[in-house]
Amino acid sequence: MNDLLAACTRRLPDALALLKQLVALESPSTDKAAVDRCLAFTEAKFRELGLATQRIPSATAGDQLIADWPGGDGRSGRVLALLHLDTVWPIGTLERMPIREENSRLYGPGAYDMKGSVAIAWQAIGALRDSGRAPRRRLRLLFTSDEEIGSNASVDLIRAEAIQSDLVLVMEPALPNGELKTARKGVGGFKIVAHGRSSHAGGNHDKGVNAIEELAHQVLALQKLTDYERGTTINVGVIAGGTRSNVVPDRAEIDVDFRAASITEAERVERAFRSLRPALPEARLEVSGGLNRPPMERNATMIATFEKARRIGAAIGLELKEGSTGGGSDGSFTAALGIPTLDGLGPLGDGAHALHEHVVVESLAQRAALLAALWTHWE
Repeated sequence: MNDLLAACTRRLPDALALLKQLVALESPSTDKAAVDRCLAFTEAKFRELGLATQRIPSATAGDQLIADWPGGDGRSGRVLALLHLDTVWPIGTLERMPIREENSRLYGPGAYDMKGSVAIAWQAIGALRDSGRAPRRRLRLLFTSDEEIGSNASVDLIRAEAIQSDLVLVMEPALPNGELKTARKGVGGFKIVAHGRSSHAGGNHDKGVNAIEELAHQVLALQKLTDYERGTTINVGVIAGGTRSNVVPDRAEIDVDFRAASITEAERVERAFRSLRPALPEARLEVSGGLNRPPMERNATMIATFEKARRIGAAIGLELKEGSTGGGSDGSFTAALGIPTLDGLGPLGDGAHALHEHVVVESLAQRAALLAALWTHWE
């Protein structure tokens, strides 16, 4: 398998050029036309490699794209690779974050999360084709367009594809030192709206019911649900309410993010939110939301899957390590189904969702070789 790294390294200049083109195609999740343009470009590039493609229209987000490797032994099962084409960056970000190479790094919005992974998959397939190889199992790539906003439009497709697969490879970027991700926190959110009664703050203060005061009680109670030892965090991140300082506000709202390392903790948090009751007489609460992505727990299946990948990586000279993260990914959906899942197979780098977002250029070839090895040697 050592020749895989050499084959991917030969393709590195082309993969880097492709990555620059992908980053130049700005694709914020909420701009369907922009994401669809990036998807059309991606489809054309993978069709050039001989993959069969299918575009799945979406009315509420960008379209989704499936690309299939036409070779492989159809009796030996299927491997699914998950990628997303949307980014958190709005159109025009390139003006303040121009694409640039510096110190063997490529900077640009979406380069790390996760257009570098698209270039890696393209590079790996090209390297295998150059050497006349095909995956041991059938290969399907699923490119989604709304991962950064919760995957609501694509989650049903992700689950449907996962349950027909023997292995799911999640192409999210690696942890900073290249570790694969064998545990992720579950991610959820709630909106709480407090309803009170407005009145004049001077003339009829006692007649009012202050919705902001009601939420102050709720914020303090909710923050106490945080339990660092169990890996659970609650963050009241947005609060809004009222109109003028001399009016007792009749409405206020908060947006709350929560993360939980286990499904047991996620359920505890959800029960606590659902059981909230007003602290002030005559106030009323509306609670909406819940768990968006389940935790990806480091269970026996996850451990065995990583160990198999570690051995394959070692055969091509790569020492794989594992780690955890508080961020969510579509791999959480597949792992929760009991499907063997490997996450964090994307490039090394840093700055996801930040102004210094970049990939380490050399890692594109290394991760492409790892991906090719997984495709051809997973038993």
